[in-house]
Amino acid sequence: MTIEDRLLALIREALVTAAPRLGIEGNLPEPELMAPRQREHGDFATNVALALASRAGRPPRDVAQAIADALPDATFLVKTEVAGPGFLNFFTTDEWLHEALREVLTRGTAYGRSEPNGLHAQVEFVSANPTGPLHVGHARNAALGDAIARLLEFTGWAVEREYYFNDAGRQVEQFGRSVEARYLQVVGRPAEMPEEGYFGDYVVDVARDIAAEFGEALANLEPDERYRRLLSEGSRRILDGIRATLERFGAHFDRFFSERSLLESGEIQQAVERLRDAGYTYESEGAIWFRATAFGDDKDRVIVRSNGAHTYFGADCAYLVDKFGRGFDRLVYVLGADHHGDVARLKGAAQALGHDPGAVDILLYQFVSFLRGGEPIRMSKRAGVFVTLDEMIDEVGADAARFTLLMYSNDSSMNFDIETVKRQTMDNPVYYVQYGHARIASILRKARDRGVALRALEEADLELLASESEVDLLRALAEVPAQIATSAEQRAPHRLTHAAQDLAARFHRFYTECRVVSDDDSLTQARLWLCSGTKQVIANTLGLLGVSAPESMERTDA
Repeated sequence: MTIEDRLLALIREALVTAAPRLGIEGNLPEPELMAPRQREHGDFATNVALALASRAGRPPRDVAQAIADALPDATFLVKTEVAGPGFLNFFTTDEWLHEALREVLTRGTAYGRSEPNGLHAQVEFVSANPTGPLHVGHARNAALGDAIARLLEFTGWAVEREYYFNDAGRQVEQFGRSVEARYLQVVGRPAEMPEEGYFGDYVVDVARDIAAEFGEALANLEPDERYRRLLSEGSRRILDGIRATLERFGAHFDRFFSERSLLESGEIQQAVERLRDAGYTYESEGAIWFRATAFGDDKDRVIVRSNGAHTYFGADCAYLVDKFGRGFDRLVYVLGADHHGDVARLKGAAQALGHDPGAVDILLYQFVSFLRGGEPIRMSKRAGVFVTLDEMIDEVGADAARFTLLMYSNDSSMNFDIETVKRQTMDNPVYYVQYGHARIASILRKARDRGVALRALEEADLELLASESEVDLLRALAEVPAQIATSAEQRAPHRLTHAAQDLAARFHRFYTECRVVSDDDSLTQARLWLCSGTKQVIANTLGLLGVSAPESMERTDA
């Protein structure tokens, strides 16, 4: 049981005792704990008295004092103070911090991990059209989606990662026509590029690769068959490249799902019929419309055009049916801010189709402004002017890119300056955190080289870790499980990047103020175990962000 669990149990017991004295009847609120901003205000605080004051008809400070007076004795609780407008501040002993370190060292990579909850989540992210290589504009989506999937898995969910690709729309058609034209040109046949085609050099590379495999054979097919084959061959090569790029970026997918498969299987038509049978469609101007306004959207939406072709949203409805049909309890979509209009209609479609709209989580993220040395990078996939994600990985590295992209809340816009991010200096946050891990690894190696071996944890006197910097570091370790749980619940991996930086900062301070290996053998053992625990938690935290924890690094700003 964590210190938070113990404190909450204590507060609940006090509430039961104090309620009759305060004239409060009925259900009592569930208390919540928070960390005071200033250390002198205690280790934990609760505002439960503020929530009860109106029911008691008394000032919040009086209610807080009544709760404090009713608190049972506890060996881990030093004192309780009423503060501000009615907060209760709790001061605890350091014993629980030593217990937290023991838990870190006992559980290792599982520290902070939750037991399986029996629920299944699907995280769908990136999902860029297979019309070209992934570029830096896709990077934030990939980092966010993968980190959220890692967090959900760590907190008990069974997770499937899915990439949904549009292989049935106009953009893909234009890509296919572009590949066809370039292929014909490569094999010496006359061909004009489509006006709205894709003019990047990568299309020429795809055409040359196809020509290397098939020669002129595809050029001799009937036009319709030739186009279909070249679209298929071109899309396959682009998707293979996308898969390889994502793996390099540390984003693994369990399934790539084709929009065309929804059409060919009849699932789009079935979804339309389900919406019609539920009374949520109507016909107008030859098209079939979904009554999206019934669910808070600003207007109704076409799901089947007058020419019989489905819209993107029509496919989205079928995709919802398909996802829920696979038994997922939670559907997580990671979408750019330009998809804000999809939120109401997707949740509405889920409800209209007979599913819980609360099971549909849509995470919208603001776009990133990519810079090089302070100058904006201009990009256009059609014109072929962009920085590919592979190029960014080559230059910056996946670790630095991911950590930087995850440093900000998804609803905050951000700048990503390639020249700044790739600097291996202590003012670069990812380098700062990774260097903390590498420094600890070096400390432990040097201790072993000097013949100072770690003895059994049971023999270590962790109570010797009592200096201010040691206690601060212990506190950071103890807070990580709650930070992981909150990051997962709120779909907010940026909270972990902040936790990692804070943990590294506290370690660097500890290292500056405390000599790890000294003539005091007992203190040396305690501090070596503290270093080992810190190294483990930094590695765990970085792992949840998809960032490596190196065993050695060079300082380039020393």
